[in-house]
Amino acid sequence: MAKSAGQKLKLLYIVKLLTESTDENHPVSTADIIAYLEEQGIHSERKSIYDDMEKLCNFGYDIIQVQNRLGGGYYMAGREFELAELKLLVDAVQSSRFITTRKSRVLIKKLEQLAGKYDAGKLQRQVYVAGRIKTENESIYYNIDTIHRAIQENRQIAFQYLDWNLKKELVPRVNSERTVSPWALIWQDEYYYLAAFDSRDGVMKHYRVDKMGRAEVLKTARAGMEQFARVDLAAYTNQIFGMYGGDEETVTIQFPDRLI
Repeated sequence: MAKSAGQKLKLLYIVKLLTESTDENHPVSTADIIAYLEEQGIHSERKSIYDDMEKLCNFGYDIIQVQNRLGGGYYMAGREFELAELKLLVDAVQSSRFITTRKSRVLIKKLEQLAGKYDAGKLQRQVYVAGRIKTENESIYYNIDTIHRAIQENRQIAFQYLDWNLKKELVPRVNSERTVSPWALIWQDEYYYLAAFDSRDGVMKHYRVDKMGRAEVLKTARAGMEQFARVDLAAYTNQIFGMYGGDEETVTIQFPDRLI
């Protein structure tokens, strides 16, 4: 690596080392930093490391220098997320049924990188939720992004609607092609639903996003603005049991007191 190019990358490598490999109990010495930089092809001296640390602190990095009889060192004290916050996010990812098992592992691996190597193992948690079955349709992540983009750009979307077969496979249902005008995403009972206007039937409908094939943004402008304006989403989601369609009815049910 050319000397000038290496010096330009020097501060970035120091931040990388401190972020990934240090914490309060695992500081790195000046000698460790110099050795690490040498591995990257960057020559450095002890005096320049002191200057680099001062620059990084002035920029805003929370770098702490510790002194002890063994020489002390530096560690990154401030991080974007505290360990307790990362644990909370990991629990949410593991327990969420709309995130596939494979995608859960990928997301947790990324969260581990935010913790540093010494705390990463503490994020290997297991959260068990009774009756929880994770989705197997990974296109949900891309569909959510596509739906948001279509709403922002005032466009319709096209997709295939899917059903489960006896082999536990998601397959297109009969007449599965859909072209709708998306208006809102609804989170209900741990599933994402799309509230959209169907121009063919002239009504608002909702679709489970994890049962949608890969969605595509069309060039056609959305329809159904007046129909959507009449929908109270809070009331709509609360009055539709399990997000199933049908006529609204008022019922009276009597239960024994022990079931209160």
